[in-house]
Amino acid sequence: MPRTDINDLLAFLAVARARSFTKAAAKLGVSQSALSHSLRGLESRLGVRLLNRTTRSVAPTEAGERLQQSMGPHFDGIDAELAALGELRAKPAGTIRISATDYAANVILLPKLAVLLRRYPDIKVEIDIDNRLVDIVAEGFDAGVRDGEQVAKDMIAVRIGPDLRMAVVGAPAYFAKHARPKKPQDLTAHNCINLRLPTRGSLYAWEFEKGRRKLNVRVDGQFASNHPGAMLNAALAGVGLAYVLEDVAKPHIERGRLQRVLQDWCPPFSGHHLYYPSRRQASPAFTLLVDALRHRTP
Repeated sequence: MPRTDINDLLAFLAVARARSFTKAAAKLGVSQSALSHSLRGLESRLGVRLLNRTTRSVAPTEAGERLQQSMGPHFDGIDAELAALGELRAKPAGTIRISATDYAANVILLPKLAVLLRRYPDIKVEIDIDNRLVDIVAEGFDAGVRDGEQVAKDMIAVRIGPDLRMAVVGAPAYFAKHARPKKPQDLTAHNCINLRLPTRGSLYAWEFEKGRRKLNVRVDGQFASNHPGAMLNAALAGVGLAYVLEDVAKPHIERGRLQRVLQDWCPPFSGHHLYYPSRRQASPAFTLLVDALRHRTP
């Protein structure tokens, strides 16, 4: 429908409801002559008379009454939806969808979101747990969470977690039968637990750094998984060496269930970031969420 027809229909509804060109013109902010011209043009295009006009009154014809009853509710519905959107701008409300890894969701997001959601009952958050790199725009997410090195440069990134470290770990039962690796290259002689990358499908090369030296080691072993939790459990079972987040392995190291090697080759790296498109129009709810998740150094 041409834009002029929509404007003329709105003009007709205003006159039909007010039963006055003067009142309708004042409500729409146009002159009476412009309003009258719009109505004549609409009637001409439709080929029917919509309003009966006298010097003292204006009333819809039968055709006008029918048009008012059929079109009026549709425009009222549009007005109501636009008003609802205005409320979203005015108060923290609505659903925010986030893509995150299971570690980020449980360790970083949920503790902070619990406080936010208790304080703002009209905000809803949906977390989709996925360890692959997700195109948040194409898949309809408001934001994603990944470590800083994985965030695309065209995204706004907000740090929400501390630095992370990786750890090479194995069970005491494994080290009882195998010598401890002293350098990353020694891993090629070990039964290592591989990570199948969810996005590319290839096996992840373990990354090491010491001073200015950086090494990527392609390891081999009897077990592989696309989920870090399964890799950790395999290491606990004595299957082989695993390369996992230090925070995940730490409780098991402290209890003696796992032992760590090559610690001096695993420096800290950039922690988790919330990222979202730079062109995104932030709602009050999203602004509050970003502030709630923002990492603050103690």
